[in-house]
Amino acid sequence: MSKKCIGCGSIMQFNNPLMEGYINEENYNDANICLRCFKIKNYSSNVVINKDISFYKKIFDNIKAKNNLILFLVDILEIDDTLKQINEFKGKKILVITKKDILPKSIKESKIIGYIRKNYQIKDDIVFISSNKNYNLDRLYELINKYNNKNDVYLVGKTNAGKSSLINKLIKSYGNKESFITTSNFPATTLDLINIKLNDNITLIDTPGLINNEFLSSLNNEEIKKITIKKEIKPRTFQIKENESILIDNYARLDYLGQEENSVTIYLSNDLSCKKISFNKNNMLRNLSFKIFNLDDNKDIVISSLCFCKITKKGKFVLYKNERLNAFERNNLI
Repeated sequence: MSKKCIGCGSIMQFNNPLMEGYINEENYNDANICLRCFKIKNYSSNVVINKDISFYKKIFDNIKAKNNLILFLVDILEIDDTLKQINEFKGKKILVITKKDILPKSIKESKIIGYIRKNYQIKDDIVFISSNKNYNLDRLYELINKYNNKNDVYLVGKTNAGKSSLINKLIKSYGNKESFITTSNFPATTLDLINIKLNDNITLIDTPGLINNEFLSSLNNEEIKKITIKKEIKPRTFQIKENESILIDNYARLDYLGQEENSVTIYLSNDLSCKKISFNKNNMLRNLSFKIFNLDDNKDIVISSLCFCKITKKGKFVLYKNERLNAFERNNLI
């Protein structure tokens, strides 16, 4: 019988070091994680594995047809990229908003819940958690026990939404035995379904990321560490006039073409630079793709995987960005 890596879910093998699940043959019988997961866990070193999209589609088509309880995880900064897919899943869902600890404490959960309910008509339970701070884990566990009726509980969400981190915290707090699955900042760490028996009544099933993040996949380890938000965000606010720009590290530049002074507050990793520059310097990043935004009052410009910009007044903006970055507007989240 084939055995699976408990870190990423791949079937372990010793024939091809370029494929998922590879382990040295002499270690095969004793190992419980593959060489890739070992390197991620111990050296923060990743080997990118590209699997055919049809493989993942088959997995999720099967889950969507089930009536199992689904924990639908959404990174608090990736809400709009993910929520449009939640209603594709048939089973009872708990919407889990992860990484609560990275938002400033002044931001109320009720405002974000109001945004979600208004814009996505979601009636499911919504729970904010922080795996790092153990925030609201007891509340989530209570809801899992309340709604679980088939033993298997699926964790579904975008790449790097925090599925594996949450499972490890649930194992530590409520599990019957010592176990773990591989977590990292690298996209697509989980490659296949991973079954973790939490106790006699609950088996948690980790899934690959819903969306393959081409931008993060193009970055090296140091860049990913820099972009990944690890601590409470310190928002940066700029009063910006016509023909001024905001440079967002080496990844994006936001030009303002409005006539009235405007206010832009940017929520991003504290490790990234962000500064205002004048148009006579804004040849920087001109080689990137661009998108034009004609905004009404109280809109955000979201740059997925990087940041979002809260803008209070209507105005015209041009965003220059890495072509792998997705960008869109929405009503103010906060």
